[in-house]
Amino acid sequence: MRVALVAGELSGDRLGAGLIRALRERNPHARFEGIAGPAMVEEGCRCLYPMERLSVAGLVEAVPRYFALLPVRNRLARAWIADPPDVFVGVDAPDFNLALEVRLRRAGIRTVHYVSPSVWAWRRYRVRKIARAADLLLALFPFEPDFYADHGVRATFVGHPTADAIPSPPDREAARRHLDLPRHGDVIALLPGSRRSELSQLTGPMVEAALWLAARREGIRFVVPIASPSLRRHFEDVLEERGRGLDVLILDGDSWSAMSAADAVLLASGTATLEALLHRRPMVITYRTLAVTWAIGRRLLHVSHVGLPNLLAGRALVPELLQERATGENLGAAVLRYLEHPKELPALESEFSSIHRTLRNNASRSAASAVLGLLSDLPRRR
Repeated sequence: MRVALVAGELSGDRLGAGLIRALRERNPHARFEGIAGPAMVEEGCRCLYPMERLSVAGLVEAVPRYFALLPVRNRLARAWIADPPDVFVGVDAPDFNLALEVRLRRAGIRTVHYVSPSVWAWRRYRVRKIARAADLLLALFPFEPDFYADHGVRATFVGHPTADAIPSPPDREAARRHLDLPRHGDVIALLPGSRRSELSQLTGPMVEAALWLAARREGIRFVVPIASPSLRRHFEDVLEERGRGLDVLILDGDSWSAMSAADAVLLASGTATLEALLHRRPMVITYRTLAVTWAIGRRLLHVSHVGLPNLLAGRALVPELLQERATGENLGAAVLRYLEHPKELPALESEFSSIHRTLRNNASRSAASAVLGLLSDLPRRR
C-alpha cells in the first residue's frame, strides 16, 4: 500500500504522524510520501517538500503564498497522477489540499481529507468544493458528520488524537518541576501562535498584558513556548523592546508543559485552545489580523464564537477578545479575573472534562480504519 499525504503545519504534522503509525500497525509494508513535518518524517514518510512553506494565516496574507505554492501543487498533482498512490490524504491545510484533491480524484485516485475546515463556522460555500474533492472526510468533532450528511459528503467522526494523548487531568506540580518553576505563585502561559503572521500581530498585546498583570500580581511569572528559532527571535526582540523586567521563561516548543504548569493561559485562537481545554486550564482567547482580512472574514462568519472551547460547548465558556479588543489591558484584566476568582474554576474544569470525554475515541486508529475501509469499499476509478 502506498499513501500520499500533505500536511501544512505542526498540528497537521502530528495528525499525519499518528495516522501513519496506525496504518503501519495494520500494514507493516505500507509506504508514505508527500509534504511532511518532522513527526511524519520520523514515522517514515518520505518528505518531498518542506512543510513550513505551506503555513500562513489570513485571507489577504495568503495571496502571495498561494502563487508561490501553485507550482508545488502542480508538480505533486502531475507526479501522483502519472504514478498513482493507493490513496491521498490531505491533512488539514484546506487552501492547498482541497484543490489538489479535486485534481487527484478526477484522475481516479481515492482521496481523504483529514480535519474538516470550519465550514460550519465561516465560508460555508467551501462545502461544495469539499464534496468535489474528498471521497471521505475524517472529522475530529462529533457534530461534523451530521453537517456534512446534509450536504451529501461522506464523513466519519474519528475523535481527536490530542484528546487521546493528554492525560486527565495533567499534573501541574510535575510540569513545574520539569520547567524548574516554583511550586507556588502565579504562572501564566502565553501562546502567541505558531505562524509568523500570528506572532507579528499578537506578541505586542501579549507582552503588554504581561506588564499589566505584573503591576498587579507580585511575583507573577510567564512561560512562553515558541515553535521555531526564527519565531523565538521575533518574540525576544519585542520582549526586549517593550517588556523589560518581566519574569519570562521562553521554551523551544513544549507547549503542553507550559499549559500544564500554568494557572491560566492567554493564547491565539486555533488548535492550541483545544489543547488548553484538554489540560483543564482557564484561558483567554485572542486574535488579531490585518484590518482588511478581519473586515472580509466577519462577513463570512456563521457562528457567534471563534474559539474551539466555545464552539464545542455551544456557548461562551471562556472570553474571546478579538481585533481592536485585544489590548494589553483587556487581555490582562480577563486573565486576572481567573486568578482573583478561583472558586469559579471547578465548574469550568468540569465542562472541559465533559468535552474531553466526547473527543476521546482512539482517533489515529479510528482514522486508519476509516481509510482502509474506503480502500475496500471504493475501487480505484482509473
